[in-house]
Amino acid sequence: MPGSAMSASIVRSRTLITGVTDRFTWNQIDDGAILQEDGVIAAIGSFTDLQARHPKVPVIGSGQEIVLPGFVNGHHHVGLTPVQLGSPDMPLELWFITRMVIRNLDLYLDTLYSAFEMIGSGVTTVQHIQSLLPGTAAEVEAKVGEVIRAYEDIGMRVSYCYGVRDQNRLVYQADEDFVASLPPELRDPMKRYFDRFKAGFDDVMGLFESLHRKHQHKRRVKIQLAPANLHWCSDKALTVLSEKSRKFDVPMHMHLLETAYQKEYAWRRGECTALEYIDRFGMVNERLTLGHGVWLSESDIDRLAEAGGCVCHNCSSNFRLRSGVAALNAFEARGMNTAIGIDEAGINDDRDMLQEMRLVLRAHRVPGMVEGEVPTMAQVLRMATAGGARTTPYGTNIGSLEVGKAADLSLHDWNAIAYPYLDAETPVLDAFIQRARAQGVKAVMCDGEVLYADGRFTRVDRDAALKALHDDLARALSHDEVERRHLSKALLPHVRRFYADYIDPARHEPFYRQSSRA
Repeated sequence: MPGSAMSASIVRSRTLITGVTDRFTWNQIDDGAILQEDGVIAAIGSFTDLQARHPKVPVIGSGQEIVLPGFVNGHHHVGLTPVQLGSPDMPLELWFITRMVIRNLDLYLDTLYSAFEMIGSGVTTVQHIQSLLPGTAAEVEAKVGEVIRAYEDIGMRVSYCYGVRDQNRLVYQADEDFVASLPPELRDPMKRYFDRFKAGFDDVMGLFESLHRKHQHKRRVKIQLAPANLHWCSDKALTVLSEKSRKFDVPMHMHLLETAYQKEYAWRRGECTALEYIDRFGMVNERLTLGHGVWLSESDIDRLAEAGGCVCHNCSSNFRLRSGVAALNAFEARGMNTAIGIDEAGINDDRDMLQEMRLVLRAHRVPGMVEGEVPTMAQVLRMATAGGARTTPYGTNIGSLEVGKAADLSLHDWNAIAYPYLDAETPVLDAFIQRARAQGVKAVMCDGEVLYADGRFTRVDRDAALKALHDDLARALSHDEVERRHLSKALLPHVRRFYADYIDPARHEPFYRQSSRA
């Protein structure tokens, strides 16, 4: 299947879905086609017309595919999943402790691993939120470079941000206080764990500016900011991050109110909600996206919607880590922009956007018969495309198929959806959202370049990359990897005790109750 960057091609479809107009309708062209030139959509119309006008331009697609905008994974962290690395699903605050067992990974190969999965399900853009990396400032910058290089080599778009943490790095308590609370035999190993992270707050801010200078003018790489979470950021950090976002005009993606324990933390810190706290620093605006937002209050939702902020809904993660069910229906009712993030991994422990879209569609079907109060097919498609795009610096340049916008799209085999039978009156988008599988992805194009076709990646040898990853991790555990495994197991009962009475039932509704507004 031909196609390369800085060239022209016609993408042919059985049905072309160019984007969503509202929660119930979408733009659809039967036998439609797109002409892209140098990665930009130059014309949209019928295949017959475009081919007649451009007879020498190569054609991508057989005419038996559904063509849609490329998907945006609005919240992503790692390659190999936590389960693959020995960290089982647990409540988030305990799961942080089990994540200490992570191997010393080759970040280039690790990033390619999840990129293969994302592209293979139609994802063309990823919001990569880097977790805390050990090492000096120079070592961290080199590791970050390997992550970005992986995305550049495979060809997909990335909006990269390094999660900023300058306090409370393991539990919702100052590092030194947590170390002091431990038995003597655990204090030195815990100090050694914290000492691995040598890049300070000023270093991380310098890293942002360095990356921004290097990548801001690239077509497939953008840099933004990530205040990691309220408990991880001091007031100084919140102040500086807010100022940097405004000065550089870049979005911020912030984990917030993922769990009820984070809701309690915010009250203890400021006697207010977490959103009200960051609002004091001018952070609640159109540049802000909240990752998760499960425990936003009604007034929080109103305020975020009024400010033009966004929520990235990480449905699988919320289920897997027992965080709760986000109030997606309330977000939509307020007109808030929402995106979809697969986070560490989806419900099938992979990065399959098609599966994640179905989960979002089904998880919020509250009882009742009022039309439109639960997710719709068009809404879910919008969340996975234009909604996600809006949370990144790419903005409206991606997320829909329109003349002048980027040629980011995916082709899906109609027969894989409709065979051996599908009622003729079933809307195409309904069939796609509910029945499309990664096995039916015929091709994926980003910036006018075919990255994936007929099961093969055009830029990177998947088999060779996965073998290299496997071989790298076949080595024996290093001394620090062994120590961290022992430390993780030893810490777990102490962390359980720390959170045992953390939530004050007299101040908050029982955390196990959630409104049917989900």
